[in-house]
Amino acid sequence: MKITVSVIKADVGGIGGHTRPSDALIDAVKETVKNSGDLLIDHYIGYCGDDVHIVMSHTKGVDNKDIHKLAWDAFEAGTAVAKKEGLYGAGQDLLKDSFSGNVKGMGPGVAELEFEERPNEAFTVFAADKTEPGCFNYPMYRLFVDALSNTGLIVNKSLAEGVRFTIMDVEDGTIADLELWQDKPTLEAALMYPGRYVIAEIHTKEGEPILSASTDRLHNIAGIYVGKDDPVCLIRTQKLFPATEEAGSVFNNPHYVAGNTRGSHNMPLMPVKLNSAATINFCIPIVQSLVFSMHEGKFTGPFDGFSTPDWDYIREQATKKALAIRSQGFIHPATLVPDELEYAEGYKARMSKLKEKMKPMDSKTVTNDRKENYEDPD
Repeated sequence: MKITVSVIKADVGGIGGHTRPSDALIDAVKETVKNSGDLLIDHYIGYCGDDVHIVMSHTKGVDNKDIHKLAWDAFEAGTAVAKKEGLYGAGQDLLKDSFSGNVKGMGPGVAELEFEERPNEAFTVFAADKTEPGCFNYPMYRLFVDALSNTGLIVNKSLAEGVRFTIMDVEDGTIADLELWQDKPTLEAALMYPGRYVIAEIHTKEGEPILSASTDRLHNIAGIYVGKDDPVCLIRTQKLFPATEEAGSVFNNPHYVAGNTRGSHNMPLMPVKLNSAATINFCIPIVQSLVFSMHEGKFTGPFDGFSTPDWDYIREQATKKALAIRSQGFIHPATLVPDELEYAEGYKARMSKLKEKMKPMDSKTVTNDRKENYEDPD
């Protein structure tokens, strides 16, 4: 049976800032999806920080207008509640005035896979907040390329043959297919710079879909900073694909990602429990793990993949790394390079003030000054 799993997320309002959606906002989203008739086989709604995610199973295929319209309507219903309650950033990710057939390029993030359902279909959704799509570059490299992180790359015959990465240039909107193992150096060169080159999809060499991740950069759509992109990643697990435990374990080294308060710092990505609010400790970037089983499109789960005691230790590591780099304040590399600053206009305004005070150096004066201050070592 061919099933499509669609994960669509958006930030449409938070309590007192970028914390978490209100219960009434979540209820409005749930009510809209619940009243969708027979469009869906099953669904789940939750949140990561101030982002609401809708996980849906159906038989309509990817990029389906009706499925995307349902998500858009649900987020609009949530926005109406956010405005009524005075929530911060009401409708923040809905960057267009009306739905136009597909939510891609309109603000919400989308990850979708269509596949022939296995007898024991397993998949995991990784939902992140206060960061950007490139946050998945490092963990997915560990999962599909690095045998030191994933022994499955040696003992799993399918993974050992290598997979095909689809890499997107999020600035130009272009894509490239890179295959393991012949394109490994090129893939690594691309993944070095997650602000521009991000993993969009992963397939087996035979074309079987394994992974889909949202890739929209909100500032590219809006033209100004309206919040971080807060991506989602959908990955099938078990059998020919990575084990669920292998997929989860690649988040056990909280790596530095772009994000944080004002979207302009490098901070570690912290694995947190399901439906966790964003912390007001500088908005440390967070990621959640929603582990599902599915049969004939019906969900069992999600199990909270980052809920077990060992992840408390990882969270402590992430906190220590966050405090260490954030203690460097505004000095790079604690902050992003100018081109990656989400509040770039504000930075440019400061630099224009600096340029107004700049004046050419008098080379003769500088040379004489150096001579006057020169001391003969003898």
